[in-house]
Amino acid sequence: MKIVSPEQIKNFKSFMENHESFIIAGHKEPDGDCISSCIGLSYIADYFKKPYIMINAGPFKRSEIKKYSSMFTDTLPFMNKQERDSCGLIITDCSEIQRLGEIDGDLKGFDTFIIDHHKTADVQGDNTIIDPSSPAACLIVQQLVEAITGQLTKEQAETIFFGMATDTGYFRFLTEDSREVFLQTSRLVDAGANPRIIYQDMTGGKPWSTRKLLGIMLDRAERHAEGKLVVTYETMEDTRRYGSEGRDSDALYSLMLAVEGVEAVAFVRQDTEHTCTLGLRSKDSCDVSLIAAKFGGGGHKNASGASTEGRIETLLPLLIKEFMKVL
Repeated sequence: MKIVSPEQIKNFKSFMENHESFIIAGHKEPDGDCISSCIGLSYIADYFKKPYIMINAGPFKRSEIKKYSSMFTDTLPFMNKQERDSCGLIITDCSEIQRLGEIDGDLKGFDTFIIDHHKTADVQGDNTIIDPSSPAACLIVQQLVEAITGQLTKEQAETIFFGMATDTGYFRFLTEDSREVFLQTSRLVDAGANPRIIYQDMTGGKPWSTRKLLGIMLDRAERHAEGKLVVTYETMEDTRRYGSEGRDSDALYSLMLAVEGVEAVAFVRQDTEHTCTLGLRSKDSCDVSLIAAKFGGGGHKNASGASTEGRIETLLPLLIKEFMKVL
């Protein structure tokens, strides 16, 4: 990952100084990195003693982030023209307003600063800090908090460690070029973050229903591309029966990618009669972000997704066809 430059820090600090209030927003269906990045940015707003709201469309499906849901709203309060003109919008862990989901209120027209680490982010300018080599957006936020406010408190360190750990699979997704990640992580531990307790928060408390649903996903799993690709799916009836809370798709990906010869996993969930969510994971050289982009999504080389129109029975063959081109 890259070190945030003095110029980028200066630009962000100026953005904070030049607005009277802030909206801090992350992508819909948030994960730990999204939540931690938003909260990390709130520490900077607190430092400047400026009011802010944290916006997220939800839903907060993952059991490890449920406790943070009360800190966010999906409704933008009414603002007159003067209030809108003096309010800054900070988008983190994504780079497009449409990825924020269904927000009650108009987020267009605000002066906006974007902080992201996704490979598919396609924005630039002084009001952006985008580093696709960073394994988590909150690692970018950590550098901003440290540069602007000084040494992290124990609470701040725990928040950022949680986000970093979730997006790196508790370090499992890191490679030989991750020296700076570990240096930053050491500063979080120095500030009081407890790796063992945070791991328990990440992995514990899963509902029984998620394990039953996982069994169904495993039973449906099929191999393609000479065994290199595993595909499975979740129907609307599955969601009605087992619920959408606390789902544990990470366990599915981890189990399948651990199978000998498997290089990628594709998961399709039917959300409505006409729309689906795609989850794509891989290891080594298979770049699933390129496949996700063909379905209107994006993400990282080895972890991407999309929300797209279609049905399971039509999308699965299309996904398999795309994977066959690269596996």
